Order: sequence, then structure tokens, then C-alpha cells
Amino acid sequence: MQWETVIGLEVHSQLSTRTKIFSGASTAFGAAPNTQACAVDIALPGVLPVLNRGAVERAIRFGLAIGARLNRNNVFDRKNYFYPDLPKGYQISQLALPIVEAGELTVQLGEGDKAVEKTIRITRAHLEEDAGKSLHEDFHGEDGRPLSGIDLNRAGTPLLEIVSEPDMRSAKEAVAYARALHTLVTWIGICDGNMQEGSFRVDANVSVRPKGQAEYGTRREIKNLNSFKFLEQAINYEVRWQIEQIEDGHRIVQATVLFDPDSGETRMMRSKEDAHDYRYFPDPDLLPVKLDEDWIEQVRAGLPELPRQKQARYVSELGLSAYDASVLTSSKWSADYFEAMLAPAGVGQAKACANWVTGGLAAFLNQMDYGPDLCPVTPQQAAGVVKRVADGTINGKIAKEIFDALWKGEGADADGIIEARGLKQVSDSGAIVAIIDEVMAANTKSVEEFRSGKEKAFNALVGQVMKASKGKANPAQVNELLRARLTA
Repeated sequence: MQWETVIGLEVHSQLSTRTKIFSGASTAFGAAPNTQACAVDIALPGVLPVLNRGAVERAIRFGLAIGARLNRNNVFDRKNYFYPDLPKGYQISQLALPIVEAGELTVQLGEGDKAVEKTIRITRAHLEEDAGKSLHEDFHGEDGRPLSGIDLNRAGTPLLEIVSEPDMRSAKEAVAYARALHTLVTWIGICDGNMQEGSFRVDANVSVRPKGQAEYGTRREIKNLNSFKFLEQAINYEVRWQIEQIEDGHRIVQATVLFDPDSGETRMMRSKEDAHDYRYFPDPDLLPVKLDEDWIEQVRAGLPELPRQKQARYVSELGLSAYDASVLTSSKWSADYFEAMLAPAGVGQAKACANWVTGGLAAFLNQMDYGPDLCPVTPQQAAGVVKRVADGTINGKIAKEIFDALWKGEGADADGIIEARGLKQVSDSGAIVAIIDEVMAANTKSVEEFRSGKEKAFNALVGQVMKASKGKANPAQVNELLRARLTA
């Protein structure tokens, strides 16, 4: 039997406000336990929540970015549940009237010419408060027994929970959507996207069904995935497990599961066969939120050019391929770097600049394990390298040497390094012919092989010429002049 995977994601995106959603306590990461929990967060008697305007504004910004419907009147509800890390015993969230509904996000699947686009529907995005954190390590009583601690620093941190429709059909699609969403929330400045610190967490709802069946299978929810790698691994394992269970005659029971990165397996956290009654009701301490049109338009005017808009402009105005445009806009940093590099290099060098940002620069960052913010080469310095390749001063091989020198801080700009190291490309035909003649004389076997029809010998000779010129010879001239000498 052929099986189809069905996936929907719930993403918790921590909003970039300095204070919590219903109190003035700080949201800064890394403070000592319980030093950023005020009277509202620990639910002392008589305290009242006060809504953070900045959290609402960020939710509006997201809704506009995904073309969603903004509920002009939205309501906060109490979700009642046993929360060991929320002292008041309920979570303030939104159920019936969330702030954002019915949006969509288009993602790219595959690479290069084989890339295709798919639109994922976003059911809703609602505001809510985060819970605290239970700590189960390094706590022991006087008798040595393990204890649990509670850190309430996160309690009340503003979250935007973004819920998709079950539109994804593979782990790769789910990762593509999660990455695109991560790019968007960081691009528009509503979330820092730091997955290690818990700012962007993914829950994956996964089920399988016989191919062609309209009815969904029973889903299991994989909680708190904090990397794209783990998201893909967890979904792939869960899909295999569910198919094996069904084919062995077992029934899938709705459950919440956790992913163990060490074993690569999911394990059940709790059964959900009987749905919880959270007893939602409107929070009596918070008035309905009303969004007026002036505020919405003010937020709209402050939105940056979005990734999709920028992609379209790169293709139509700069002549880049759709794939290059999508890679450049995979992060705001890379798009900003590209545009800052393009200004001094010139629009005619758009493809060359794109290649540097997505190729050479990205490789250096990965190799050195640097975050983009630590990149030591400025866009203006990189543009200087591109310009000298374009005007024939240097070739591609020398360009990499110069970029390496800039990375190490061994020069202020490309021109200075070229001059100091004597790296100017040799374009004098006479000088190149002299080198070619020396190489041909020293490699008579390769010359004979080429003249007998072995084209690979030509590439070997080109390599020898470039080596003899210490990489300075103009590669195009080398190819042209060498072939002329060989066929004379």
C-alpha cells in the first residue's frame, strides 16, 4: 500500500518586545532564575494584567506580511490547565477571536531549475503568554533525593503562535515552510529567531493515510523542536513508525510525543485520546482589543520590502534567476549585504555579486563558523574584488586569494592587496605565448595526446600554464592562445 504523509505545524515565535505581554518585567535572555518575574508573573493576589501594545503591533505586522485577515475586534481567553510553571493556573491566550486569520506563505522546494513553489495556508496566529520552565537537574534535597525547581523568568513572555493548515506532505516541505517562516519573522523584526534560546519553537502534527484517501489519519504531535535538522529527523522517524504500526495491525492513538536527538526517535509524553477540556472563557481582566484603521495603515507603512517582493525585483530588474533571488532573500542579512555590495560594484555586476554572497562569502562563514554579524569583510571591500575581476585586473583564482586576505585583515581593499602582492593579471599576449611554449616543450606527451584527439589533455596543459604563471595569466586568453598553438 502507498502512504501519504500529512503535516501541519504550530510555531511559537517569541516577540521582540523588551517587556512581557502583560507586565513590565524584562524579557532579556540568560538572567539568573526568577530574577525577571514580577508580581503579575507570579500571580500575587490583586494584580491585574496590562496588555503590551508592542506585542499587538508585531502581530499586526505579521498579519499584513502574510496577507491575512486582521480581526479588528479580538479577545483574550483563559485556557485552564494544570501548569506547574504558571502560578495563576491558567494561560492567557486567544481562541475564538484571534488577532490574525487566513493568511498564506509561499515556499520554494528543491534547487536550481528543478525548484518549484508551494503555498502553505496559515489558519491563524494568536497572541499568548509563555509559561515558565521546570528544572529537573542539579537540584537535590538534604537527603540526596532529586528535586525540581521552577524558573519563572519566561512566564509572561509574549508569543505569537502561528498555526498552519495540514498542507505539507513531507518532512522537506515542513522544513522549507519553517525556514521561510523563520526568515519572515526575523525579516520584519518581530522575533530574533534564536532557536537555541527558544525564541522560535516548532510543534509538528504528523499523520499518515492511504494514498487517495480524503479522511485524515490520527495525528501525533511532536513538541518543542528547536532546530530544522531535528524537525526533519523527527518527522521522518514518526512517519516510518506510524506506517509500521498500522501495517502490523496496530491502531494509532492520538498523543503528544517528544523527539530524542540522541536516539533519533520519538517517545510518548502523554496520550491525547480524550481531548482536554481547557474550559476557555474570555478573560474578565482584559478588554477586547480593537484595531483601528489608522494604526493598521501606520504599521503597513513601516513594513520593509518583503522577501517575495525583493525576489521579484531581483529577477525583473537585475536579471537574476529565481533560484539566485530566493537564496539571496533567505535572510535579511544576505539581501542587505548583496544590495550594499551592488551599489559600488554596479548593477551590471549583479550576477557576480550574487555569486559571491551565496557562494564564496557563505563558504567562508560556514568554514570559520562565524555568524553573519561577525563577517570581517564589508560589502564595499567585496565589491572591490568583483570590480577588478570584471575589468580584467585579476582572475577568479586571484580573487579568492584577495578575499582571503581581506578576511584576515591583511589589507584595506582589493587594490591595495593587488599592488602589494603583485597580483595583477597577465593579459599580454606575448608573455602568455612565451609561457605556453615553455609548457608545451616540457609536456610533449600531453601535446601529442591532444593532437591525437584526447580533449582531456588540453585541460591538463591549461592547468600547467596557469601554474607556470602563478595563477596570474588571463584564463580566457590562455585557452584561446593555447588552442591556437596546438592546432597550428
